[in-house]
Amino acid sequence: MSFPPPSADQAYFHISALEGGFIEDMPLAIFIHSAKPHEKASMPSIAFLLRNSRTEETLVFDLGIPKDVKNTPPAVQKAVAAAGAKCTVPQDVRQSLLKGGLDPAKVNHVVLSHVHFDHVGDPTLFTGATFIAHTETRDLLQNGYPKNPDSQYPSDLYPVERTIYIEADDPKWQPLGLFPKAYDYFGDGSAYIVDAPGHMPGHINLLARTSANGGWAYLAGDSAHDWRLITGEEKIGTLLGCAHECKEDAEEHIARLSDIEKDEKVRVLLAHGGPWYEASKGVKGFWPETIESL
Repeated sequence: MSFPPPSADQAYFHISALEGGFIEDMPLAIFIHSAKPHEKASMPSIAFLLRNSRTEETLVFDLGIPKDVKNTPPAVQKAVAAAGAKCTVPQDVRQSLLKGGLDPAKVNHVVLSHVHFDHVGDPTLFTGATFIAHTETRDLLQNGYPKNPDSQYPSDLYPVERTIYIEADDPKWQPLGLFPKAYDYFGDGSAYIVDAPGHMPGHINLLARTSANGGWAYLAGDSAHDWRLITGEEKIGTLLGCAHECKEDAEEHIARLSDIEKDEKVRVLLAHGGPWYEASKGVKGFWPETIESL
C-alpha cells in the first residue's frame, strides 16, 4: 500500500465522530455469512466531521438517520418494516454538531457516501454547504420519489445550485495506492474521494490525512457492515439477501480495505462500526473531541 507522502506545510484534518442514530433488530444474515436467520444486529449510524488544519474549513461525511423516519419515502418505511427492524434517533447529526458548538449552517462541505436513508439525514439544514456526489447518484435521483412512488430516494435530496456531481469519466479520477479511482477534492492531497463500487451505484468513500507526517483515516461508508469482514473472519452474507447490489465488486473493495487496515498509519472507520462505537463512545473521538491520528 502506498499513499502520497506529505508535502511541506501539508494540510490535514482533525476528525470527530458524530452520533447519527441507530438501526435496531436488522437480520444479521444480510451482512455476514455465518449468521443464522434468527440472529439480529443493532448498529449505530456514524457520521464524521472533518476540520482542515490550515483553513479551518469543515466537511461532514454522511448525515446519519433522519430525526423523523416518518418523513422518508414510503418505500423506505416499508423496507424497514419488512426487515423487522426499527430506527431510533436519540441524537441526530444536527444535534451532535450543535452540542459541540458548530451550527450545521456553517458547514462548508457535505459528502454523502450514498443515498440510503440512514446516511442522508436532513440536508436542508446545511444551507451554507457545497454537496459532493458521484454522477451515478444523480441518475438515481432523477427517477426518485415522488416521480417514482416506489423509489427510496427523494428526488430533491440535494440542493441543485450547491451540488457538484463528479462525472465518472472526469480526468481528475486517478489511481491511488490500491484504489483504481480517487479524486483529490481540495487539490492539495489532504482528502480524496474514493470510488467504492459494490454497495450501490454512486457509493463513495473518503480518505483524509490526519497528520502532517503520514497519518490517514479512511471513512468507508457502507463498504462493509461488520468489522469481521475487514479482518477476514467473515464473508458477505447472502442467506436472506445481500446488503450489496454487486457482491463481487464489494468483495474486491473490502479486500483493498483489509490491506490498508494493516498499515499502522491508516485507520479504517465504518458507518456502522459497532465495536469502534462501543469502545469510543463516552471515552474519546466524538465531537467536540477528535479521533486520535495514527
